[in-house]
Amino acid sequence: MIAAPANKVDQVSSAIKLNFGSIIAMNLGFFGIQYSFGLQQTNMTPIYSYLGANADQIPLLNLAGPMTGLIIQPIIGAMSDKTTSKFGRRRPYFLIGAIICSICLFLMPYSSSIWMAAGILWILDAGNNITMEPYRAFVSDKLPSEQHSLGFLTQSFFTGLGITLANLTPGILIAAGLISIHSRSGNNIPYTTYAAFFIGGVVSIGSIMFSCLKTKEAPLSKEEIVKIKAEKGGIGIVFKDIFEAFKVMPSTMRKLGVVYLFNWYAMFVYWQFITLCLAKTLYNTTDSTSDGFASAQLLTGTVNGGYNVVTFLVAFPLAFFARKITAQKVHLVSLIFGGACLALLPFINNPALLVIPIIGLGIAWASMMGTPYAMLAGSIPKAKTGIFMGILNMFIVIPMLLETITFKYVYKYLLGHNPENAIIFAGSLIAIAGFMVLLINKKDSAEVV
Repeated sequence: MIAAPANKVDQVSSAIKLNFGSIIAMNLGFFGIQYSFGLQQTNMTPIYSYLGANADQIPLLNLAGPMTGLIIQPIIGAMSDKTTSKFGRRRPYFLIGAIICSICLFLMPYSSSIWMAAGILWILDAGNNITMEPYRAFVSDKLPSEQHSLGFLTQSFFTGLGITLANLTPGILIAAGLISIHSRSGNNIPYTTYAAFFIGGVVSIGSIMFSCLKTKEAPLSKEEIVKIKAEKGGIGIVFKDIFEAFKVMPSTMRKLGVVYLFNWYAMFVYWQFITLCLAKTLYNTTDSTSDGFASAQLLTGTVNGGYNVVTFLVAFPLAFFARKITAQKVHLVSLIFGGACLALLPFINNPALLVIPIIGLGIAWASMMGTPYAMLAGSIPKAKTGIFMGILNMFIVIPMLLETITFKYVYKYLLGHNPENAIIFAGSLIAIAGFMVLLINKKDSAEVV
């Protein structure tokens, strides 16, 4: 069983307050992780389209993210809880995942078929998930409860910065005259995509290495090490701990699962269909070989980069408001506002007005990437942080998996095979997720299992 800690002091005894510079340094690796995610969000649907996929295939081709997250995150979380290496309990996983990510980012543009690209994406997402889950636990390990909001929303800051630069890189290269928008390789993929993925490979490993070198982990006590090493059962004990964690998970986590069901299903729809929507509404094309479609891909980068600019601009203000009015209220308002703004996007025919959904989605995304972790961190035992963070991230990938299985039919029969309706649908789901935050109250957040 996962026992409750004896008292609050014991639970956080190893965590000391860090200065702002140290919090920035420990989270810089998140910049590389999110640069990689940004490249996927903006470029995988166009890459599949360049290689001959149609819109009905897009959800299934993006199955890699939810499946690898569902399988890997709780297992890696549980394993990192029990790791006692001289390099730390979380950092070895950062490095392994970053190396896998970098290799896949270099390979992705060379895909010669749809299934080659999909296969590389599976390995890439596995690497991202190996890195991501221990990073969440790392912040909870290092910081006391009063700094959790700042720590996790600093990750939101780097999420915004990483995805922003990932999305703007192709446009910057074109504006600088280094690569032409019309230049493509033999597999029909633009050379701007090659350059962006190569840069991503360097950024991914570089930022993780910086954080690993600059930030030491909170050491385990001798008693904790002895207890971990005394456990028998090998990999079986990992699955036993995951099963036990599900049985005793705090009510905050269960209710966040309902919120996540709506907002992460919606985000997966958005990432898959935003380019197709913009191509139709602003460039009046569905032809992936046209210059209009290539322009829509670049505009997607601008939109995604724009909302992530908003994300890193509002991350620290959201942390301030989370301390003042509670993280729950911040999350509620952010999701409702963001969903409403996103639902307006298909009605916009002037690119300048895209600033409206950009602002709304940026605020919602900043809250999604930080606030729920701050809400949860104080209600779980330190010794099992990895497991519980992994389970919370499972609640992200389960809606994504559900989307890959069901959205083909929703898109065809409910939304009229229209990418504009898909974006309206996504915005509506994010707003509903905001109202679901009302299920969570202060009593839930104060609970410790």
